[in-house]
Order: sequence, then structure tokens, then C-alpha cells
Amino acid sequence: MREYDLFKELAIGVGVVGVLVLALAAIVGSPDDKTITLKTWATAAPADFIATATGELAGTTDTAGYGPPYTTTAGATQTLGPIDLQSMSGTRLPIDTAKDLVITPLTTLGAAADARATWAAASDTQRTDWATAYGEALAKAPKGDPAKVAAGDYGPVPELTATLQAEAVTGGVDGAIQQEGGVFNFDYTRTILFLGDGQYFPGLAAGMHLTGDQWGMMNETGNYPGQSWLWLFSFWYQLPVIGDLPNADLVVVGLMGLLTLALALVSVIPGLRDLPRLIPLHRLVWRSYYRQR
Repeated sequence: MREYDLFKELAIGVGVVGVLVLALAAIVGSPDDKTITLKTWATAAPADFIATATGELAGTTDTAGYGPPYTTTAGATQTLGPIDLQSMSGTRLPIDTAKDLVITPLTTLGAAADARATWAAASDTQRTDWATAYGEALAKAPKGDPAKVAAGDYGPVPELTATLQAEAVTGGVDGAIQQEGGVFNFDYTRTILFLGDGQYFPGLAAGMHLTGDQWGMMNETGNYPGQSWLWLFSFWYQLPVIGDLPNADLVVVGLMGLLTLALALVSVIPGLRDLPRLIPLHRLVWRSYYRQR
């Protein structure tokens, strides 16, 4: 028998492991990038923010035409023959981009009251014409600068979008959109969709190699290889024959479903179940056991 100081061993173990964790985190850990908010976007890229807000009013953004579960846009879903999983889910999170991302936040903040009244009094066709015309004018302006847009009939759209950008810089729009889901709302879907409709947020993702054609599904911010177990999902998107398809997501889901089923049934599928016998790698791994036998 001999004395054994368990507390001393525990203290040394925790201390050494703690120092190693902190050192490795500082050297090879993921950077603690700040969360991107509407305030960040409106401050860093005001022209892009205003152009995107205009698209939300015109109904021309990706979110506006996404289809279920956000909108009822016809022909927007991905299908694989008769299979239409997107429509089967239904429009569970309905989003009216003009109302939910522009008009309602301004109403909550009590801003641009006259412009909002003009917008509310106009017909749907008139609203679309105003927003579409302003969006086209912004695209033609130098660097998309709203101050350099040619004169035209844009209705209240310039004031609505400029005011929304000004309020976003203060951080008010983040809270106003979040408030639409209630006081204790932790669903950031609307904010994320709004960010994704612009060029600023996707540009940051591309710069960090997080987009689909950069294996983004399995990457973390500034870290490699990230969630490596997702490599098989990302792999299919890198094949042009699949990645370029308009229904690539549904095709990948189908492929992964088939592979998962094959894995679950590997013990009863002729040929697959015989691989361990035909390719006896297990005998190499447990060679000492088989040597004794």
C-alpha cells in the first residue's frame, strides 16, 4: 500500500488540461466573429441595404419568390418527378416581404408616416410599379448610390427605404422585426432571410469559404475542416451533374436517404453483407486474436 493524493492528481490534471485547451484555442481555434445584424449591414453597405429593401417592396427578392414554407409562389418548389416535399410542408411561416420587412418595422418605429400612408392608399399594381422602377434606377446609378438615382416616378419608395436604412443604423429595425413574433421571440427567420436577400451577407460568407460551392455545409467560420461528418452531404453539390440542377437539394436528400437505407439494411443485402468475408480487413485489425486461433 502507498499514499495516493487524489486531489493533487485532480488539480494537476485539470490545470494542465485547462492550459492546453486555452493554448490550443488561441492558436488553432475558430475566431469569435461578431454576429452580423441589420445594423451591421446598414452601416457597412447602406446602398445594398436600400436596394434590398426596394426589392422586398417590389417582391423580386429570393425570399419573396421562395415558395413554401414562406410564400405561395407558383412553380417555385423543387420537385423530383411527382415528389414535391416543399409543397407538402405547406406555407407554415408566411412572409409578406413588403409588409413584414419594411412597412411593419417602420410602423413599429413610428417612422415615415406620410410615406407609409401613401403606400397604403395605392393599389398593388401601383406599388409594384413604384418599387420596380426605383430598383431599376438604383441598379443604373453609380455604385448603386441612392443620392445619384435619376429622377422618376418612384412614389414613396425612396423615403421608405432611406428611412428604414437610417433606423437600421440605430439598431431599431433589428428589434422591430424581432418584435413581430411577440415579446419573447427567439425566431430570427425574418432577419436572416432579409440579410440573405442582399449582397453584403452572402459576400461575407464567400470570403470565409462558407458557400455551397466552397464546401460551406461542412465549414466553420475560419476553421478547417469544421463539421467533417457532413462531407458526404457537401460532396454531391460539388458534382456539376448534381450541383447545377434546379432541384439539387431534393436530389441530394434522395441520395442520402437511399444511402442511409442501404446502411441500415447492409446485413441483409446480398453482396454488401459478404464484403467482410471477401475483404477481411477485420482480420488485420485483430490479427493477434486470429493468430492465436
